Amino acid sequence: MASGSASSGQTDGKPVVTRFAPSPTGFLHIGGARTALFNWLYARHHGGKYLLRIEDTDRARSTEPAIEAIFDGLNWLGLGGDEPAVFQFARSDRHAQVADELIAKGHAYRCYLTSEELAERRQKAQEERRPFRIDSEWRDADPSAWPAEKPYVVRIKAPREGETTIQDLVQGEVTVKNEEIDDFVILRSDGTPTYMLAVVVDDNDMGVTHVLRGDDHLNNAFRQLVIIHGMGWDVPVYGHVPLIHGSDGAKLSKRHGALGVDSYRDEMGILPEALFNYLLRLGWGHGDEEFISREKAVEWFDMADVGKSPSRFDIAKLQNLNGHYLREADDARLAGLVLPRLEAAGCNNPDMTLLTRAMPVLKVRAKDLNELAEGAAFLFAKRPLAMSEKAQALLTDEARARLAVMHERLSGESEWTLEALEANLKAMAEELGLGLGKLAQPLRAALTGQTTSPGIFDVLVLLGRDESLARIGAQADVAAGTQI
Repeated sequence: MASGSASSGQTDGKPVVTRFAPSPTGFLHIGGARTALFNWLYARHHGGKYLLRIEDTDRARSTEPAIEAIFDGLNWLGLGGDEPAVFQFARSDRHAQVADELIAKGHAYRCYLTSEELAERRQKAQEERRPFRIDSEWRDADPSAWPAEKPYVVRIKAPREGETTIQDLVQGEVTVKNEEIDDFVILRSDGTPTYMLAVVVDDNDMGVTHVLRGDDHLNNAFRQLVIIHGMGWDVPVYGHVPLIHGSDGAKLSKRHGALGVDSYRDEMGILPEALFNYLLRLGWGHGDEEFISREKAVEWFDMADVGKSPSRFDIAKLQNLNGHYLREADDARLAGLVLPRLEAAGCNNPDMTLLTRAMPVLKVRAKDLNELAEGAAFLFAKRPLAMSEKAQALLTDEARARLAVMHERLSGESEWTLEALEANLKAMAEELGLGLGKLAQPLRAALTGQTTSPGIFDVLVLLGRDESLARIGAQADVAAGTQI
C-alpha cells in the first residue's frame, strides 16, 4: 500500500499551468531551452498558461547578465512567459513561513545536530558498511526541549514506512520505498530555504498543475511530495523528460554543441524557427514529420509522444534544418540579419536593397547566416578584388585573354538580363568551340574572387553592367600590364 502518490493527466478540471524555472548561473543552455519549449507547448496545446520563474537563491552564482541572457534567449525563441517572471529569492520570507507551518503541523522539526555530529554518524555508517540515514533525536522532541540560542536547521519528517508512487507522463509508474527518503533540510541554519522547499512553495503559489522537467529531477519529486502532502496541497502532474546526449551517446558537453542559445544565434547563425523545430524533435515526434511550424507543434504536441530514451544532439541535422528555414525565410528579413555580419567582416555600408535582391540566389545553398554573409561579400567588395588561391589559379594568360573578349562582347550588350547574358555567352562558347564552363570559371573568379558563387548570370545581373564590366576589365587588363 502506497503512503503517497502523484497522478497523471489533467488535474481535476483545472486549467493547465506549466512553468520553466532556470537557475541564472550561466547562459540558457540547449537542454533548458527544450524544457521551456515543452512547457510552452503543453500549456498552449491544452489552452493553459506558461509561467517563468528565476531560481536565484544561489546568490553567489546568480548574476544579472545571466538573467538577461536567459530572457533574451527565451524571447528569441518565442518562449517568453505569459506573466511577469517570479524571482525566487524575493519570496524567501514566504518559504520560511511554510517551514514554520510544517513544524506547527507536526510534519517538520528543528534539528540541532551539529555538522560534527553528523560527520561522526556518517563515518560510523561507512565503517559498518550500511547506508547512512538521518536519525535525529530531535525528530520527536518536545518544543520545550529546544535549546535557546543554539543554531538549528529545519528538517522534514519523511515517512519511514510504505512507498510512494508517481504516475509520470513520460516515465510511467515509478515507485520508491519511503525508507529511502531522508529527513532532508528544508530551512538552513541562516533561515534561508533549500531548493526542495522553495520549488514546492513557489509551484503551489503560482498554481502550477504540471511539472515538466528533466529526468535528473525524478528523485527530487519524491522528496517534494513529502512537503506537498505535509501542507495538504494539490499534487501536480509530473513529466520527467530524458536528458539530451551527444551524437556519440555520451553526456552532452560543449564538444557536442552544448552551447548557450545565444551562441547558436550569434556565432552559428541559426534562425529561431530552425532551433525551435530542432529542439521539438529532440525526444518528441509526430509520425515522419520533419518540418513542423509553431502552429502545428501546438496542435500536435502532447507528453504522451515524448520518448523514454535520451535523445541525441546532432549539429549537422540542425544545420540542415536551418538551411530549409533559410530558403523559406523572407528575403528582407534575411538581409537585415546578414547586414551586421557583413559589417563585422569589414564590409562598409552594404546596400540593403541589393542585399535583399540577392537573397533568392544566395540562400539556395547556405546552411546558416554566416554562409549567407560569406556568399554576399562579393557584392560589396572593392576593386582590385582579393583573390582566393583557387580563383587566382584559374586566371591563366589564356583565361585572361578570353576575359578580354567577354569584356568586349558584354560591353555591347543592350539588355543586361539573365536571358540576354546567357544567350550572349553561350553563343561565344559555341563560336570558340568551348563548353560554357571554360568561360564561366574564369569569369566567376574575375567577378567574385572565388571559385564558388551563385549562378554566373545571376552574379552579372546583381553586380550590374558597370561593376561587372569593371571587374572583368580589371582581370583582362592584367594580361596587358594595366590595372583598373
